[in-house]
Amino acid sequence: MQFMIQCFDKPASLQLRMATRERHLAHVDASGMKILVAGPMLSEDDQPVGSLFLVEADSREAARRFIDSDPYVQAGLFERIDIKGFRTVFPR
Repeated sequence: MQFMIQCFDKPASLQLRMATRERHLAHVDASGMKILVAGPMLSEDDQPVGSLFLVEADSREAARRFIDSDPYVQAGLFERIDIKGFRTVFPR
C-alpha cells in the first residue's frame, strides 16, 4: 500500500531541523522503507516548513513506525504528522 506522510514543522524550528538533518537522512537511508519520493515542504520564500514522504508500506502502522523512529520526530521538530493512504494514478 502507498501512504503519504506529511510532517509539519513547529514554528521557528529551522535551526533544530538543520542540526538534526544528517541523522534524519541516515535514518531514511537505513530504514529499509520503500520511498517513492521524499523531501522538504517549502514556504513561499523557499524555507523548509515540513517534510513529505510518499512510501510503500505493508500497513499504516508500518508507515507510522517508520516516521516515529525518525530523528526529526525524536528531536521534537514536528508540530503535526498526517498519514493518509495514497494511490498513484499518474504516471500511468
